[in-house]
Amino acid sequence: MFRQIIVVLFILIAGVAVAQEGTTSPYSFYGIGTLKFRGTVENRSMGGLSVFSDSIHLNLQNPASYSGLRLVNFSVGGSHKASTQKNDTESQNTSATSLDYIAMGIPMGKLGMGFGVIPYTSVGYDFYSEVSDGLTEYSGNGGLNKVYLSAGYQVTPELSLGIDANYNFGKIENTSVTQQSDVQYGTRAFNRSDILGFSFNFGALYKRMITENLELSGSVTYTPGTNFTSENYRRIGTVSILPSGIYSVDERDVTVADTDFTFPSQFSIGAGIGKPKFWGLGAEYTNQKTSNFTNRSFNIDNIVYKNASKFKLGGYYIPNYNSYGNYFKRVVYRAGARYEQTGLNVDGQDINEFGISFGVGLPVGRLFSNMNLGFEIGSRGTTDFGLIKENFFNTFLSFSLNDRWFEKRLYD
Repeated sequence: MFRQIIVVLFILIAGVAVAQEGTTSPYSFYGIGTLKFRGTVENRSMGGLSVFSDSIHLNLQNPASYSGLRLVNFSVGGSHKASTQKNDTESQNTSATSLDYIAMGIPMGKLGMGFGVIPYTSVGYDFYSEVSDGLTEYSGNGGLNKVYLSAGYQVTPELSLGIDANYNFGKIENTSVTQQSDVQYGTRAFNRSDILGFSFNFGALYKRMITENLELSGSVTYTPGTNFTSENYRRIGTVSILPSGIYSVDERDVTVADTDFTFPSQFSIGAGIGKPKFWGLGAEYTNQKTSNFTNRSFNIDNIVYKNASKFKLGGYYIPNYNSYGNYFKRVVYRAGARYEQTGLNVDGQDINEFGISFGVGLPVGRLFSNMNLGFEIGSRGTTDFGLIKENFFNTFLSFSLNDRWFEKRLYD
C-alpha cells in the first residue's frame, strides 16, 4: 500500500511543483529571481547545514549521501513565508506558500540513487516607483524548476562520492506600467523569458570515528558554472488605465534576441562532530561566483553582482532514539543560524540575509518514518538609501517516509 501511495502522490504533486512562485520579495525582480533553498526541512531547521547524513533521511544538498541509505525514502516538503516589507516611510505585510521539494531515494548496496523535482528560483513581486511626473508599477512572476537524478557510491567505509545531473527549466514574466500626469494613456512593457539548461553538482562525504563515541564528519560539494539559454519575448503598447482595470489600446511585439547567460559556480565545505544517533554540531561555508552572473534579457544600471557567501552553524539532539516507553525522547530537536551575503548590490548597498531556525522531527509509523516541523525568523535587505527591508517568519513542514522494497520473502 505504501508504494501505491508514493506513486500517486508523486504523479499528482509533480505537476503542482513547477507552478510554485513561493516569494513576494521585491528583490526577486533582479536576475532570475531569489534562489530557493535546496535541501530538506531537516537541513533548514539546522540553519541550512548539510554535513550530517544518515540511513533514513534524504540529504538533497550532497549527492554522496545517497550511498548511505538503507531504506527506500520518499520525502515531500513545503513552506509558508510571512514577511513585513518596509522602507523609511511605509510598510506592508505579505505571505506566500510553496511546495519546496518532492524526492525519492533508493538504496542498492554501496550505490544509492535519487530523483525528484525542486523549485530552483522564485520570482514574485508587485511594487510602485515614482518617475518624473508619474508612477510606474512593476510586477513579475515565475521562476526556474529543477528535475534531478542523483547517484552516490560508497568508495570506502569512510568516504562516499556522488553526482547530481539537473535539468533546469522555467518561465519568468516581468511587466511594467507607466502613467504620467496630464497624459491620457499609459505605457505597458511586457517581457517573458523561457529558460532552460543542464547543470551538474559533485559531492563527497567523509565520516570517521575519532573516539569510541565521537564521529567526525566532512562534506564538500562543487557546482561548475554553466550556460543557460533564455528565449526572450517582448511586447510594448499603449494602455488605458481605469479604476476597473488596464485595457490595451495598441500593443505590438518587439523583436528581441535570445540570449545565453552564465549561471555561476558554487563551492561548499563543512565539518561536524557528534555522537551518532544522539547529537551533532557542525558548521559550513559556501561561496558562489555571482560576480560572473549576467542578466538574461535586459540590463539594470544600479545593480552590481558580487561573489556571494553563506555561513551556517547548526546541530541536532536526540535524547534516546531507542526509547519506546517515552515518545518525546525519540523526537529529534534541531536548531541553527545562517548569514548570507547574497552578492546582490543595489544602489551601492549590499543585500544581506540573516536567519535563526529551530525544529523537531516527530516519529510516525514504522521503519523510522517521521514528520518534520521547522521555523525560521530572519531579515533581508536594508532601509538605507530608500531600499526595502524584509523581516520574515518561515514555517516548514515535511514528511520523510521509509519502506523496504527489495527484501526476499520466505512465504508468499
